Amino acid sequence: MARKIATNIEVSRKELLDFIRPRHRAILATTRRDGSPQMSPNTMGVDDNGRLVISTYPHRVKVHNIRRNPSVSVCVLSDDFGNEWVQVYGTAEIIELPEAVEPLVEYYRNIAGEHPDWDEYREAMVEQGKCLIRIEIESWGPVARGGFPAHLAED
Repeated sequence: MARKIATNIEVSRKELLDFIRPRHRAILATTRRDGSPQMSPNTMGVDDNGRLVISTYPHRVKVHNIRRNPSVSVCVLSDDFGNEWVQVYGTAEIIELPEAVEPLVEYYRNIAGEHPDWDEYREAMVEQGKCLIRIEIESWGPVARGGFPAHLAED
């Protein structure tokens, strides 16, 4: 069986967004009060303006951390754990209700397509007290894939 070769591919912003859009699994890293990292798995998407978006609840630790320090890192994963990923760095903001309703509609639409009843969806978001984390992408690493160094893959 051929060994998979590790890769690191530098990409433009457009290539980055094209890579991220179909992927919806990510690890969000925020900073705790003591300076240590806090990480959480999330479903995420890309909004119409090229920002990463995550639906959550205002009382989550990640939200408190972002309010204190909006600098975040996100590791966007492929559906298959062994496939490519990318690390993204940026500044997050919290969008609260009622302003969050339409951005939450955009979030859903960009991840899952059309909802059968948008009024019902909007009502559910308000009833659940949802908020939206919106991350302005400032920099990113290469699109990477784990595996063997090229010189070992040929053995």
